[in-house]
Amino acid sequence: MRMRRKRNLDARLEGCGDRIIYMDRDQKNFQDKSEKTLIDYKALFGNDNPVILEIGCGKGQFAIEFAKTHPDVNVLAVEKSSNVIVDAAESAIEQGVENLYFMRGNAEYLDCFIPEKSIGLIYLNFSCPFPKNTYASHRLTHKGFLEIYKKLLKQGGEIHQKTDNMHFFEFSIEQFTANGFGLKNVSLDLHNSDFEGNIMTEYETRFSQMGLPIYRLEAYMI
Repeated sequence: MRMRRKRNLDARLEGCGDRIIYMDRDQKNFQDKSEKTLIDYKALFGNDNPVILEIGCGKGQFAIEFAKTHPDVNVLAVEKSSNVIVDAAESAIEQGVENLYFMRGNAEYLDCFIPEKSIGLIYLNFSCPFPKNTYASHRLTHKGFLEIYKKLLKQGGEIHQKTDNMHFFEFSIEQFTANGFGLKNVSLDLHNSDFEGNIMTEYETRFSQMGLPIYRLEAYMI
């Protein structure tokens, strides 16, 4: 079911100022990437700090907390829904988080905006699993997306994934290993492991309260 458009959405988005970067492209043709609008990190953040990327940030709980606890890191958080990203941007502004900007649009176009080999770490937190096999290409760990991530990641860069969906996790492992990535720190029950420093997302909080295991992995290019 499509989310109903929020009241005063345009005014609220405008109130977020330049905190949101709009990846406006022809949504019917993800192959047309002839137009590039690459982000100038120094101009955007005002510093040369390393940059990390969260794809599918939802209402921003993870991105905001990460940015607050890592003030020497710049954060870009991607979300395709205006209805959702406006809440995230407003929260970041309200909390005075300066090292966090948002990108509204489809992940298929990330390489039109993010310079190659400029991202140290990509977070995929509770991405939509698209359970029907006919929609497998929409999963954010599908080989099509992995090829985009390879362009963006620095030498030694990593992808960290969390999900509550076992079948999606298995699919992700297959895709990573078949497309030039190695895996480490794989957990089949994150909250009952010895992993330290976990930052919870909105979905993670809900799922853990339901007693569901959280699956996590770290992927790196071989």
